[in-house]
Amino acid sequence: MPIQRLMSDEALLQELGQRIARLRLERNLSQAQLAEQAGISKRTLERLEAGAAATQLSLFLRVLRQLDLLERLELLLPEPQPSPLALLEQQQATRKRASRRRVAKPASSWSWGQP
Repeated sequence: MPIQRLMSDEALLQELGQRIARLRLERNLSQAQLAEQAGISKRTLERLEAGAAATQLSLFLRVLRQLDLLERLELLLPEPQPSPLALLEQQQATRKRASRRRVAKPASSWSWGQP
């Protein structure tokens, strides 16, 4: 089932749990094996796959890491990109030429008491 905006939190959690269970089975891992690799209890993984709301996000991340799916979170929350206007301003602010070298004026030999 595709994830949609109008889904309830419970339905979303159940869908994510079912997807994790399917991916675990595709990799031929038991719940006990994946839980051990992720450093969580088997019961926690069972709750995660069931869509229980009591699971923590950090535990979810551990499971995604073990299933090699952590990078896909980039699709969920991509890094914000600068607006086109900000990019244009940034391009205009970059230097286009080097400044002239300034020749230091020789120090005058004037001292107190001289006209």
